Amino acid sequence: MRLTEPQQIISNDPARFRVVVAGRRFGKSYLAINELAKFARQPNQKCLYIATTYRQAKGVIWNDLLQLLSEKNWIKKINHSDLQITLVNNSTITLRSSENKEALRGLKFSFIALDEYADMDPDVFSTILRPTLSDTGGHAMFIGTPKSKNHFWDLYIQAGVLEDWSSHSYTTIQGGHVTPEEIEAAKRDMGEREFRQEYEAQFIDYSGTIFYAFSDQNIASAPAIDSTTPIYCGGDFNVDPMTCVISTVTGDIIHIIDEIEIYGSNTLELVQEIKSRYGSRKVYFYPDASGAKRTTNSPGLSDHIILSNNGFKVISGKSNPPVLEAIASVNSRLRTHEGKIKLYIDPKCKKLRESMIKHTYKPNTRQPDKSGMWDHMTDCVRYLVHGLFPLKQKHENSIKSTRYAGRML
Repeated sequence: MRLTEPQQIISNDPARFRVVVAGRRFGKSYLAINELAKFARQPNQKCLYIATTYRQAKGVIWNDLLQLLSEKNWIKKINHSDLQITLVNNSTITLRSSENKEALRGLKFSFIALDEYADMDPDVFSTILRPTLSDTGGHAMFIGTPKSKNHFWDLYIQAGVLEDWSSHSYTTIQGGHVTPEEIEAAKRDMGEREFRQEYEAQFIDYSGTIFYAFSDQNIASAPAIDSTTPIYCGGDFNVDPMTCVISTVTGDIIHIIDEIEIYGSNTLELVQEIKSRYGSRKVYFYPDASGAKRTTNSPGLSDHIILSNNGFKVISGKSNPPVLEAIASVNSRLRTHEGKIKLYIDPKCKKLRESMIKHTYKPNTRQPDKSGMWDHMTDCVRYLVHGLFPLKQKHENSIKSTRYAGRML
């Protein structure tokens, strides 16, 4: 099949579990047909397509799938009533609906495509279909358009963190099947929320989200650095976990290139880990201000003193900045009022990416929720960004005036 460039990127992805979030008319079902045929071309494979209803399963891909396989002369037998195709190599492609999920128990599959997964009961995969892939080491692809921040959103976020999973996101126009003029017409005819969800493939639900300005556009590979490039760190002093983000700064652009998370640790171990990764280069450290008075280490020296004794330039005020002010500083870097991005995160910083998305306020408050695991990395980012570019000060072309704005040891 001839695929568009985005479809080909997804098809070439070797991850066992792929999550594809795309706008309307991207070509999701066409991609599903391609993947079913790709996996079924090997002998004795059992491939499954799951739609939300029987009518959708039959109406969306059945005829196109039959046409493709007929053109290739791959078909051995067709069971129209059971929506199953047996190929000449004894592989089978079966179409089913998530409505009759109990009928799928106990089977084995080599590949499963779940279409419009946002509209399905999440138990369809997690409880029933996941075990059907265990014996075969089979693959799965979840495709759909966002529907608020439900289980599909959770899966998309987790896919960016878990091994052997991957996530892809494309807008309608990136699919190449809808003209810009038609998309502009849809934008005029639809509400902003609906348009962003259906055509821009965005999960729209900002209730309680702290870093609302964060998006996948903030994810970009780190620029090349050499042994003379200084690094700028934001650190949070906890024993479980000790956390730190590491960045480079070019003009007014911050690029977070690495993250450190160590359980059962202390500040000295954090220092050693940074040095093992980045050698003897210059390190500017923006820490939790409370570390000036307390220690996570047995010798009794404060966390700030330990950093300073190991050659790090510690920049800190007498107290941490107001939380909401620091959060505003981060959001203003993630995306400015003019739509410019001035804070990037390398894709390998998976825990930070997930934390930026999942850290929320406590219900009905403006207090960040610290009961979970998402606040440690985001605290590091707050200390770093507010230390470099506090929102209440203006900085155009240089960070020099803010680099030493706090107390330096």
